[in-house]
Amino acid sequence: MAGVAHPANEPTDHRGLRRVVAASMAGTVVEWYEFFLYGTAATLVFSKVFFAESTSELDAIIAAFVTYAVGFVARPLGGVVFGHFGDKFGRKKLLQFSLLLVGTATFLMGCLPTFAQVGYWAPTMLVVLRFVQGFAVGGEWGGAVLLVAEHSPDRARGFWASWPQAGVPAGNLLATIVLLVLTTTLSDAAFLSWGWRIAFWLSAAIVLVGYYIRTKVTDAPIFVRAQREAEEVRSSSFSAIEVIKRYPRGVLTAMGLRFAENVMYYLVVTFSITYLKVVVHADTAHILWWMLAAHAVHFAVIPLVGRLSDTVGRRPVYMVGALTTATWGFFAFPMMDTGDNAIIIAAIVIGLVFHALMYSGQPAIMAEMFPTRMRYSGVSLGYQVTSIVAGSLAPIIATSLLDRFDSSVPIAIYLAAASVITVVAVVVARETRGISLESVDAADLATAGAAENTARRVEA
Repeated sequence: MAGVAHPANEPTDHRGLRRVVAASMAGTVVEWYEFFLYGTAATLVFSKVFFAESTSELDAIIAAFVTYAVGFVARPLGGVVFGHFGDKFGRKKLLQFSLLLVGTATFLMGCLPTFAQVGYWAPTMLVVLRFVQGFAVGGEWGGAVLLVAEHSPDRARGFWASWPQAGVPAGNLLATIVLLVLTTTLSDAAFLSWGWRIAFWLSAAIVLVGYYIRTKVTDAPIFVRAQREAEEVRSSSFSAIEVIKRYPRGVLTAMGLRFAENVMYYLVVTFSITYLKVVVHADTAHILWWMLAAHAVHFAVIPLVGRLSDTVGRRPVYMVGALTTATWGFFAFPMMDTGDNAIIIAAIVIGLVFHALMYSGQPAIMAEMFPTRMRYSGVSLGYQVTSIVAGSLAPIIATSLLDRFDSSVPIAIYLAAASVITVVAVVVARETRGISLESVDAADLATAGAAENTARRVEA
């Protein structure tokens, strides 16, 4: 089954497919605007507003990053819950709910009192809202990419399914623009006092737009068919446990593929802000401009790499990304140390290009690992669980290493070690370029039917 090309499910309604892509991206942009707004604010604002004063600037930032990590801990739970009900009732309904949930949590973050006003209640409430935010984002990714992947033609699934991935840098780009406008138009005192709250309140308007767009799409025909077929198979439970039991290799491979990519991304877009602020002593406005340029390039590159994965295969592109990622820390931080604008931008952009080589093909690769009836659970589990030990800890580990060794070399070694895990995952992964999702479902139903017959014989 795996690695064998099948006829593409043509003809394709490109107008309808573009509408599905727009609906997926609308929500993805909104949710990641809010998620990454928190990541940027953790360094620039939260370490000063929601925590007690510390003698070390890095200690305060680490404390803020710990609350940042809470969102990652909540994401697998959101992925399991949304995956369960998304496989049972459809992708669209769950995507609409996740959008409203993350929007509410983010808006309320902008209303929180500070540490000076309510003491430790401030970080406590921040942690609760961060958990809700992470829970919603955990359910968002799987549904958004599958909505596109399941509508896409087999021969171009890598390209079309990469567009929701491009929504991530687009959301980050939007968050950076908002923060840049606020930091350049307000004094530092005004921004820390109340200006940062505006960025969080703006999420309410953006959520309404995304929600409306998502009302205009439907679940893919293959999902509707899989729902009917799954009702005839007694062993189908639509649960994370069933996915782990039936497809352990797929889940573990997805986790391995995700590991270095996730570490890499948060070192580039989150920890780099800390490094540039604390070590290079760069101005906040300059940092945001550098990030703005890098996110724009990242957005443009992701669909191109998605197309490349349809042309040369998923594994070769991913392997190049994993190997180049292993090198980034050794040259990128010295580039940042120069303090030169062009060189710093180049370091960040190169990092995000390396990241795109892994990130772009993930939706297609993971969708092709699991049958439709449990695909939402499978991709969410493989994608989100890894974030606990990868992305959530990456800024904390990197900041701690910098604090202890006063050098970027240990951070570079940490990233290289993470890359080894992903290289192994690419080696053991199956090449699925061009595979038909119908063939994946057929193989699953055949296996499930055999298991059903065996169970009946045992009962008899």
